[in-house]
Amino acid sequence: MYTLGIDIGSTTVKIAILGPENTLVFSDYRRHFANIRETLHELVGTAREKLSDITVHPMITGSGGLTLAKHLGIPFVQEVIAVSSALTAFDDKVDVAIELGGEDAKIIYFEDGNVEQRMNGICAGGTGSFIDQMAALLQTDATGLNEYAKNYRSMYTIAARCGVFAKSDIQPLIN
Repeated sequence: MYTLGIDIGSTTVKIAILGPENTLVFSDYRRHFANIRETLHELVGTAREKLSDITVHPMITGSGGLTLAKHLGIPFVQEVIAVSSALTAFDDKVDVAIELGGEDAKIIYFEDGNVEQRMNGICAGGTGSFIDQMAALLQTDATGLNEYAKNYRSMYTIAARCGVFAKSDIQPLIN
């Protein structure tokens, strides 16, 4: 039996297919540009081309997944539970996880079998969308930002409380 994990986020659709013994046999992601169903259809089509006709047990998670899960009759798993379950299944020594979403950021603490989550849901600063905006400002992508960071010469202080203020701090530094 294969498991198809679907993560519908605010900006992307991600899928992963696990085979016997939870081995990863396929994974991919794409930006959905607010067209979630078509993007998911394309991703599943790509997986079918590579893996032929396998039987999968699908599950959906993510901020945009609940409505689609209900529509398709597929089980929905809350995002923190999905992440926590996966991490502890693969490594029982995990003590903290940080997840950057398209429009939120989460930190999950694992202690004595308990899971505590903290979330930045008020501001998109420091999230995937913010990183994309800064990359566009520098005419690169997230990988390009990583390359820039490897070769830094100076560190500059920017606002940590809000993406709008951070962008206002970054723009003059670029100029």
